[in-house]
Amino acid sequence: MIKNQNVTIKGTKDGLTLHLDHLCSYDELKRELQMKLSETARTQEVNQLINVKVQAGYRFLSEEQKEEILEIIKQKKNFIVNGIDSNVMTIEEVTKMKQEQEVVSLSKIVRSGQVIQVPGDLLLIGDVNPGGTVMAGGNIYVMGALRGIAHAGCNGNKQAVIAAAVMMPSQLRIADYINRAPDPDYTKEQEKREMECAYIDENNQIIIDRLQVLMQLRPNLTKLEGGL
Repeated sequence: MIKNQNVTIKGTKDGLTLHLDHLCSYDELKRELQMKLSETARTQEVNQLINVKVQAGYRFLSEEQKEEILEIIKQKKNFIVNGIDSNVMTIEEVTKMKQEQEVVSLSKIVRSGQVIQVPGDLLLIGDVNPGGTVMAGGNIYVMGALRGIAHAGCNGNKQAVIAAAVMMPSQLRIADYINRAPDPDYTKEQEKREMECAYIDENNQIIIDRLQVLMQLRPNLTKLEGGL
């Protein structure tokens, strides 16, 4: 019977990839890893630096175990570890992902000095007054007048958008990009216009346009249609 390998080492153009089996015990895995790395190190030139990537697959590794595996690899002085990838998510990571995909609905007026922040999308049924701030890790939809500050994609999501029934913000921000308040002469005309949206274009500029353009620009914005 051929014994299953707990550690498989594959050479790539970028270095070595270590594939860790998820069925064996951690102690078995560690012993085989030490043995195979020693064998591999003997076949390499002493002065040759080798990039090493670890694929843990469906094995959950605690932070302590990750540090232990990294230390085993680093003991081979010509090995440089690029990181450990895993298909397993912690409860904290799953919770965070779920929150970032949720649409939080609020019915209120955000007054001067108030800050509303949500991890996912924000649907605000009300106004954002001057001096008020709304922030979201995802998109912002204001079913009223946006006269304060709106910051969408505040965790770095450049695909996030801001939409408002009346778009007259003191400041728009998407990810790390900022669009200052419009000229005073522009605001009176803005009050008469239909619902608008703001997004980052291919030149990394925040553009304000008709809401209908989002159908072509962001076709995956379907959270409000049937939900997730």
